[in-house]
Amino acid sequence: MHIPFLANWLHRDETVRGAVGLAAALEDDPEGIGELFAECELLRSQARAAGLELDQTPASLEALDQLMPRWRRDPEAAPWLGNDAGFYLGTVIVRSIPGTAWQVRPNGQPVIRLASGRELGVVESGVSWAMTGSPELSQAYAEASEG
Repeated sequence: MHIPFLANWLHRDETVRGAVGLAAALEDDPEGIGELFAECELLRSQARAAGLELDQTPASLEALDQLMPRWRRDPEAAPWLGNDAGFYLGTVIVRSIPGTAWQVRPNGQPVIRLASGRELGVVESGVSWAMTGSPELSQAYAEASEG
């Protein structure tokens, strides 16, 4: 996959690291950042191993909620998987709910901004889902779709 901003972003000056760098990259190439966030390779491999192909639809969130959480046995993998789950949740929201977009908080945390202006910490939701099963990804999507 070719993401035009990535080479510049990876070789950016020390003064634009972190939130400023990510926010600038998101502003310069929102589709490229969206594609990067959508990769979620660890989550996709776990889903594939369970016979689930992630198609970036709300139905796929429901299917993820039904997976047996074998990753919880590995305390090192769960946070990484949760991070991927949050990015995947955000990807589904942005691609299916009009008026939503990725934003970056001042601390560098990517969030979803709904058309109403409300922010959703999808990465935090994903990590919580991976660690405890709550909130369900489909539930977080339903709340986002209500505004």
